[in-house]
Amino acid sequence: MNEIISQINNRKSVRKYLEKNISDNIKRVILESAIQAPSAGNQQIYTIIDVENKKIKEKLSVLCDNQPFIKEAAMVLVFCSDYKKWYDLYKHGKCDPRSLGVGDFLLSVSDTVIAAQNTVVAAESFGIGSCYIGDILENYEDVKELLNIPRHVVPVTMIVYGYPTENQKNRSKPKRPSLDLIVHKDKYNELKNEKLEELVKHNLKTVGFEKWIKAFCKRKYNSEFSKEMNRSVEKYLGEFYDKSY
Repeated sequence: MNEIISQINNRKSVRKYLEKNISDNIKRVILESAIQAPSAGNQQIYTIIDVENKKIKEKLSVLCDNQPFIKEAAMVLVFCSDYKKWYDLYKHGKCDPRSLGVGDFLLSVSDTVIAAQNTVVAAESFGIGSCYIGDILENYEDVKELLNIPRHVVPVTMIVYGYPTENQKNRSKPKRPSLDLIVHKDKYNELKNEKLEELVKHNLKTVGFEKWIKAFCKRKYNSEFSKEMNRSVEKYLGEFYDKSY
């Protein structure tokens, strides 16, 4: 197994870090890796906000479901879907651009997360851990104000980075489901009953399926933060393609 595949297989979310800075040179390499990612039409339909201000980090740690490790991370990057700059460019070039739509939004989201993942892989190669923070999509009004987010820009994900503690290095990576449950040949094959249960059997241990899935649903899908995320995303989407705005 080559080094890149080994790092991909071993990489796991890191939420506790050493008090060690990431050098400017390494940080630049990680950021450069983002813009080397595949991009629709080579447009880079995203913007990366490099958060260095301690007070902003602290506010983000509160807004993102009160996770203190965010403010303790050596590097915090917010990856924003950004069609604004291209739309403004079209207007500047007198192109008479049509109104932006949901398809444009999804395309820019794809660009954004591809670039984000490149930084995760790059950081891992330097022994730097990382953790995706999906909660950046919550608290629409507060995040927009804090990060000066304009219309047609959406903070899709945030990633925090730092050198992991020994405990984090030695922590086991959560198991993944069987590949044949994820990869379908030629067409989509709906999973039912026992096959659905197989998706999570590696999580069950001594707990039965129904007990585990009910607890997980309550903690994740039916949670207050999940409801808030949906509310905020609806706001972002409405602002994105509402032609009467």
